[in-house]
Amino acid sequence: MGHMVEPTPRVLAYLAKIGARESQEQERCRTETQIRDDAQMQIAPEQGAFLGLLVRMTGARHCIEVGSFTGYSALAMALALPEDGRIVALDVSKDFTDIAQGYWKRAGVAGTIELRLGPAQDSLEKMIAAGEGPFDLAFIDADKPGYDGYYEAALKLLRPGGVIALDNMLYSGEVAAARPSGNAAALAALNAKIHGDSRVDMALASIGDGLMLARKR
Repeated sequence: MGHMVEPTPRVLAYLAKIGARESQEQERCRTETQIRDDAQMQIAPEQGAFLGLLVRMTGARHCIEVGSFTGYSALAMALALPEDGRIVALDVSKDFTDIAQGYWKRAGVAGTIELRLGPAQDSLEKMIAAGEGPFDLAFIDADKPGYDGYYEAALKLLRPGGVIALDNMLYSGEVAAARPSGNAAALAALNAKIHGDSRVDMALASIGDGLMLARKR
């Protein structure tokens, strides 16, 4: 078994300092969100950096985001996109995304991100029915029981070679329990499904709370 780094406070502080290059607006979004009671819903800066790098490495121009919260992940992707790039961001909360749109505007990427409010599965099904796409990259970070449906919809909307990234797929290690329950059970089932899914190439990486990457064949 390969060596894994324990995420001690010292290591996490080092990651925050060295693991990502943040724009001023990304740093502002992250630090202002950190003081919220629901701050655990925000991705880590190195995850944002990884998403931005993924956009650049795949040459992505059209992205889908399922779950925007206060805007950090969409901001990370939008800043990495070419000028003609765009993100369709799906979220159910006007309160969260009103905050997100403030950061997007100040960063000059509001025109890149099209926000659609409402249940994400409904929005995705409408996108499929309307023949939208193909998309290059999908990032999923929303309600955990909905992940399987979001994954299936994203597979339909992506081009061959497109990538789906799913956050929280280790769920603080709870997916590895003998009998996971609740959200962990839903994610463990999806991990197993993707592991055996011949439609994709995959890797589950211990980035943040676990990032599953699935590349459509």
